[in-house]
Amino acid sequence: MRRTVVFVVLAAVGILAGAGVGLWLMNGERGSSASASAVGGPFRLTAHDGRTVTEGDFRGMPILVFFGFTHCPDICPTTLFEVSEMMGRLGADASRTQALFVTVDPERDTSEVLASYLGSFHPRILGLRGDAAATADIVRAFRVYAKKVPLASGDYTMDHTAVVYLMDKDGRFVAPFNLKRPPEAAAAEFRRYF
Repeated sequence: MRRTVVFVVLAAVGILAGAGVGLWLMNGERGSSASASAVGGPFRLTAHDGRTVTEGDFRGMPILVFFGFTHCPDICPTTLFEVSEMMGRLGADASRTQALFVTVDPERDTSEVLASYLGSFHPRILGLRGDAAATADIVRAFRVYAKKVPLASGDYTMDHTAVVYLMDKDGRFVAPFNLKRPPEAAAAEFRRYF
């Protein structure tokens, strides 16, 4: 019971933190090209299939970027399911884009763990991880909040921003992408960026 309450509280904090960042990105920064360009940037991470990737590997296609971790009890699997549903509605057009799931918990989320976890979702979702320094760099570049939170059991969880970032074909931040709608509507909007 106590563990359930802790997870519910942590989930609520994560949602509120994500909502706050999302509102900041949408309201405080939209319309300012200098501010929008300050979200995102260069990275060099390892994909769940073992290859090294950089932001340049995704130029020429719109991408969705989501930060999370495989031990996340609800926000991450729900968001990845919503991305999967939308990708499914894109049909063959899904090959013209990519979704990136960047772990904020590289300590536990090895490439093998990410590969196993993402096997339950759409194949156009690529898991990315880095060492502690590379993770800190991409978290900072995307203005993500991520914090390790110890649990009474001796284990830990991660608080993190729950925003899905829409990046255009040139790797520039467009806006937080809304997946809280029918997948067909999300797919129709996403197609506008092809």
